[in-house]
Amino acid sequence: MKTNLILALCLLGFLGQSCIDGNTQVQGGNSAENSKVDSLFLAGIPQGKLANPLLEEVSGLVASQHYPNRLYVHTDSGGEAAVFVLDTLGNELGRLDLSGLKNRDWEDIAIGPGPNGSSYIYVAEIGDNEAKHEGIYLYRFAEPELLQPIPSTSIDQVKLQFPGGPKDAETLLADPITGTLFIVSKREPKNALYQVPATAFEKGSATLEKVHEFDFNSSVAGDISKDGSQILIKTYLAVFYWKRTEKQSLVEALQAAPMRLPYVPEPQGEAIGFNFKGDAYFTLSEKRNGVTPTLYRYPKK
Repeated sequence: MKTNLILALCLLGFLGQSCIDGNTQVQGGNSAENSKVDSLFLAGIPQGKLANPLLEEVSGLVASQHYPNRLYVHTDSGGEAAVFVLDTLGNELGRLDLSGLKNRDWEDIAIGPGPNGSSYIYVAEIGDNEAKHEGIYLYRFAEPELLQPIPSTSIDQVKLQFPGGPKDAETLLADPITGTLFIVSKREPKNALYQVPATAFEKGSATLEKVHEFDFNSSVAGDISKDGSQILIKTYLAVFYWKRTEKQSLVEALQAAPMRLPYVPEPQGEAIGFNFKGDAYFTLSEKRNGVTPTLYRYPKK
């Protein structure tokens, strides 16, 4: 389905509230979202539906770096203060309750290096529909073996602020090579890329640094492959993809024009992530207009 048709259906309400709701306005017609879909990956294959009503507003997804069959997801505004664990067919395996935290508006999740280089899960409380929160938060904890509550003493947090005032954002990227963390804004005509070093967790607070602007808007999710060589950013209407060479920083890689990958239109798709090997990616939507969230897998050719 072409982007213009998707946008028209969204505007008319046939795809639910994925493109326009009470807080979001998609600005269609930019060159990136109208670009040709690359054939590097195949079309999405439905894996399974999510039956748990607690998972009707999934907003973030990332694959484990230790367990090939694990996907970590969470819900957004007002949802459970927990990371749910799925298998790659969408079956629920368990949950990680994050003790002492509340879910004001968790919008994305990532995995990257933490202290001593070990694998850490990062949860981003960065949603701010009305741009009224001076501080946003990132939480992190070591990727666990057992699916049980994470004590508050094992959760690090950092308070962040945007230069120039509050912004809404839904995309978090963790560079597996440098450990640097990136946030992509959502509402400007050209979404912006901001970075903060992982050492900010040691200080407790930091101001994000703006490092790039994209030629698209309404960014809602993103991910980096385990080896750092592939990058995804998703809008409501499209999936964008970059390859990164060994000599490139993440910012240098993202300054290139992206490829556009296949995407099955979802009612309100706000989650994307590579699989364990980086040879496929998954997408997942919130529930809208009675459409049960379905996990889609897009394998490489």
